[in-house]
Parts: sequence; C-alpha cells; structure tokens
Amino acid sequence: MEELAVYQEKKKEEKKYVVFGIKNENFGIDISFVNSIIQMPHITSVPKSPEHYSGIITLRGEVVPVISLRRKMNLDDEAYTDNSRIIITDIEKDKQVGLIVDEVKEVVEIPSDEIMEPSPFLKKEESLISGVGKKDDELISVCNIEMLI
Repeated sequence: MEELAVYQEKKKEEKKYVVFGIKNENFGIDISFVNSIIQMPHITSVPKSPEHYSGIITLRGEVVPVISLRRKMNLDDEAYTDNSRIIITDIEKDKQVGLIVDEVKEVVEIPSDEIMEPSPFLKKEESLISGVGKKDDELISVCNIEMLI
C-alpha cells in the first residue's frame, strides 16, 4: 500500500489595514480598531483642550472627541478638502475617538512577517509608528493606535 503524505500549508497571518494619507505619506491602522469612516462634519472646539484635539462631534447621538493627526505628528495644520475624512476608532468598549486624515485610500492585507521594525530613530517608547509594511511599491507606516490616542 502506498503511503500518503498529507501536508498542511501553513497560512501566513495577514492583518487588514485601512490606509490613509497625510501630507503625501501613507499610513495604516489595524482595521479591527476602525468603527467607521465619515465625511467631515462640523467640529465644535473645546476650550483648554490639548493642541492636537480639534474638538468634538456628535455621531449617532454620541459625543466623540476628534484628534488632528497632522497636529499630533507636528505637521502644518490641515486645510480640509473633499477628500478629508474622520476615521472613527474604537479604543475601548463604548469609547470612540475620531482621527482626521487628509484622505482614506484603501483597505489592504499585509502579512505580519512582512511588517518591518521601524528605524531605530523611531523606536522610542512614544513613537506613533509600530512598523513599516509594503504594498506593491508603496511604503505604509503602521500606526500604533495606543500612541495616537
């Protein structure tokens, strides 16, 4: 009787990322944190809030704080366009935060083993970037959601 060998192909663990642009750079955020993506509503400013907070919005009857990723990354302030979006993230049960981005591009899958460590210059504890992935010929800086918020 012939012996039959069974090989199980080990599938690479792939995560999905929402890819967004800020000042001609690509960033990605793990899709498991993303609740929704909305167009720019009216943002109500909050006095004496940290500089990177743009204010608050009302979404489905809930008040959601909104962070400017441009300000958080120490870039020049945004000029909202038709492509500007707010990514609503779930940070904890029943806690959401909106992230203002210049544009949302796509959702991509990147195998975990293809995400490289960031440069040693970026590996400080407070770094907003947890790794760098590549899709086609584009580099995508993977954001550390805990540090963004």
